[in-house]
Amino acid sequence: MKKHLATFVYAILAGVCIGLGGTVFLRIKDAFTGGNVVGALLFAIGLFAICTRGYNLFTGKACYLFDNKPGYLITLAVIWLGNLVGTGFLALVENLTSLCGTEAGINITAKAMVEGKMATSLGSVFLLACICNIFIYLAVNGYAKNPHELGKYLAIFLGVSVFILAGTEHSIADMYYWAVSGELLAAPGKSLLYLVVISLGNVVGGVFFPLMEKLYGKLSAE
Repeated sequence: MKKHLATFVYAILAGVCIGLGGTVFLRIKDAFTGGNVVGALLFAIGLFAICTRGYNLFTGKACYLFDNKPGYLITLAVIWLGNLVGTGFLALVENLTSLCGTEAGINITAKAMVEGKMATSLGSVFLLACICNIFIYLAVNGYAKNPHELGKYLAIFLGVSVFILAGTEHSIADMYYWAVSGELLAAPGKSLLYLVVISLGNVVGGVFFPLMEKLYGKLSAE
């Protein structure tokens, strides 16, 4: 129980970090020409902090599902809930500030994004989530295994910025967008359905490269 609580605390911090990345993305998304590109690059501060501080992010941890025992599923569930709490907490705080509540507020930008996502079919967001976590695996695994310091950080910033610019779906970033837009409370059932489907897509995409690499290892050893 104590171990799961510790995992939960670091998952909350990871959720806050992703929310901070989402905040700067929303803030400058439509502010000027090229805002999407700059916002995507700056969004990477979230994963940078998570990797360097060792926090628990669902999308990153899901990539190593088959490297662990079955009990790891419980750990992933705890992390998912912690990420939800972390993103929701930051969104709640921001809705009490001048960042939200105006015509140019980040909650308005987020609401338009979320409405667009919920107008998309579940099958589409699932597949986009699969693609997203291929990028995430390349980012987190690149950070962990690249022997060069510059390469580690390039893996993070390129992996994150590209998954955003490609229009894919990241479940924890989406938790933040749903929360700060108010849609998580306005339509909880539909919102959670989309977040769960996106999360499952992230799991499938996250384990694709690791499983294929294991298959390659077995085939090349024969």
